[in-house]
Amino acid sequence: MRRSLRVHLLATGDVVVRLNFETWLTWALCNEEVSIVIRLSYVAAALAACVVAPAGALAADMIGNCEMTGKKGDMALAAPAKAGQLTVEVSLPAPTWWNGDTPEGIKDGYEYCMAANIAWHAGFDKMEVLNVGWDPMVGGLTKGFDLAISEISITDDRKKVVDFSVPYFNSDIGVLVKKGVTADEASIKGMRIGVQTGTTGSTFANEKLKPKSVNQYPEQGDMFTALRAGQIDAAITDTSIVLAEEVQEKGAVTVVGQYKTGEAYGALYPKGSANKEGLDKIIVALQADGTLKKLADKYLGAVWGKDPATVPYFKP
Repeated sequence: MRRSLRVHLLATGDVVVRLNFETWLTWALCNEEVSIVIRLSYVAAALAACVVAPAGALAADMIGNCEMTGKKGDMALAAPAKAGQLTVEVSLPAPTWWNGDTPEGIKDGYEYCMAANIAWHAGFDKMEVLNVGWDPMVGGLTKGFDLAISEISITDDRKKVVDFSVPYFNSDIGVLVKKGVTADEASIKGMRIGVQTGTTGSTFANEKLKPKSVNQYPEQGDMFTALRAGQIDAAITDTSIVLAEEVQEKGAVTVVGQYKTGEAYGALYPKGSANKEGLDKIIVALQADGTLKKLADKYLGAVWGKDPATVPYFKP
């Protein structure tokens, strides 16, 4: 937005601030130019509100509650699943990543806003969110979407049936217990551990940790419900996910430790997707321009209230 400012000091002590906004906003306000006459004592406040505010603050481009960054349509996709929109899959619930319980109700969150910015760079104002089951999603059984963004760890086994983007987030495996329960790397071996079927947490518990018992749950929410009900002693999944659950439950559960696995999240694409190159390019751009860092600070770090690196590491 371009603007010009002329300030005239009057003998009476008044100030005339004349602003010419050469944009649609100016037209909507006055059709030509805005004239504001204010007392000298209010100059500082007037300048702060009307002159020095960045253009984006006056008319930010938004999808949901997410502010868009970069130029719209600068990295078009080869073959979107549905014309005129980006179609994104997620397996809900995923608090702080996708804030809400239904696709229609979600307007922000780290991954929602990441997907919204991908849509923007691809040239779309519209994004459709599809809630799907975890196993079908990572098993390559779902159709009619451009990408899935759902805290999905990149693994060689999954690459056999789906494609992945460049990594966009690093996460190890955390241990969540009810408040007041004591757990360390020795005692956890004798506990009843809950995992979500088909996750890297499930593989880790069965092949590396080998505790007293491992209970499998089809969805993440089922596992956390079992923990609250006392049916299991600890839930094991990505550190980023259990930290979000700790916040969601307002201290009723707590993250007591984590295991180093070197996992990284990637967006999931249909196998052989023609859009992989274009989507990867957008994700790299969002990393390079600081967009993903800002989203992490806003939706993850600020909400968790602590750095994941401060969670103690256990040895399996």
